[in-house]
Amino acid sequence: MQTKTKSTSRREFIGNAAAIGIAGALGAGHLLTSCTSSRERYTAPVFPETAPDGPVLKAGLIGCGGRGTGAARNFLNAGPNLQITALADVFQDRIDRCRESLKKSMDVDIPDQNCFVGFDAYKRVIDSGVDVILEASASHFRPIHFEAAIQARKHAFIEKPAAVDPVGIRSVLASGRMAEAAGLCVVAGTQNRHLHDFWSTYTMLKNGIIGDLISANCYYNRGGVGPFTRQPGWCDMEAMLRNRANWCWLTGDSIVNLLIHQVDVLNWFFEKYPVRAIGFGGRHHRPSGDMYDFFSVDFIFDDRRTYHGTTREIHGCTNNISQVIFGERGYTNCQNQIFDYEDNLLWEYEYPLDEDGNRMTRMPISAYDQEMINFVTAIRTNKPVNEAEALSLSSLTGIMGRESAYTGRDVTVEEMMNSNLRYGPNEYRWGSHEGFEEVSPVPGTPPSA
Repeated sequence: MQTKTKSTSRREFIGNAAAIGIAGALGAGHLLTSCTSSRERYTAPVFPETAPDGPVLKAGLIGCGGRGTGAARNFLNAGPNLQITALADVFQDRIDRCRESLKKSMDVDIPDQNCFVGFDAYKRVIDSGVDVILEASASHFRPIHFEAAIQARKHAFIEKPAAVDPVGIRSVLASGRMAEAAGLCVVAGTQNRHLHDFWSTYTMLKNGIIGDLISANCYYNRGGVGPFTRQPGWCDMEAMLRNRANWCWLTGDSIVNLLIHQVDVLNWFFEKYPVRAIGFGGRHHRPSGDMYDFFSVDFIFDDRRTYHGTTREIHGCTNNISQVIFGERGYTNCQNQIFDYEDNLLWEYEYPLDEDGNRMTRMPISAYDQEMINFVTAIRTNKPVNEAEALSLSSLTGIMGRESAYTGRDVTVEEMMNSNLRYGPNEYRWGSHEGFEEVSPVPGTPPSA
């Protein structure tokens, strides 16, 4: 199930990277010259509140769970003349719930003949006459579905993470480059890159408010997962797919599946990607599957700067989902506030007023809606955006940290990019599958007798 060998080096993908992404495609995030200084000043993009009108865009959804159903609603909210016309999932009951939800909340009817079930259902959605693919299935399958969508010349929204292993990451990188060559739009589910408050904080840092960035911390610490009961008649494959939140081959473990949001923000703000990770983790309470309960990992850049990331899924502990960056003269939560080291507020994002004239505490448009607005806008204005590489490299950061914790040793990004490490079965079929036991990795070696 898991192997590591050398292959062609892809180190050129890692290092300093452009952070503009969707803002550049929409003509924002540019430089302005100050009237009082020769220093160039960065300005934050102002994203549209709705996508422009245009010919009907038909979207097909692959993966009809909660996030997929939500992504379908977000797409429909993005602007006029948008339709969801086809659904795919491995389970009929998930399709049924998705159809019911879209009918109730959006008054959308999807006919039986456009609902496809099974491991190959994604192919039939892609071939159903859609213009756009919304990919929100279990993360293991994302590289396969994304490649098929791009080969069929479909614009694609892909959820996070890009993949669960290096083999999948290389596939998404390759498909992303194919999409770029074809002029297709690819937007990822790292939605913080689509929020004006995050972008405003980023530009304040770019303009030097706290000097050079030094280090950072990020956290995705929340309560634990509940018990899972395997029902009579379920085969091994069905049991794992219905319990995907607890299997590494399906989600990548929590450091890849959850912490990616914070990792991606830090990679974006530092404008580079870590080249090495050293960390640890473990499992004490998880009731099923093979994943860890917690991770604690140091990520190291090529210039020796570091940031630390933690995840934890255990009930009864202090929760924290956030990130903080430390600079020469202060620190920021990356979203809306910047302080000096005496905790004096240096800058705060000013949210708009609500209908009653009160200052809001968050953006008026949800991040999930905004990323779809930006996605449709890029398509309809023929200004292609491609977030496949940024998503892939932030996902790879998490994979590198996971493998360090699983093995107990330093792991480099070059090692991961050259690795044939792959999680999951070689054949997607119902029935029994050997080699998938509910035992978590144990790092290191036992002491000598």
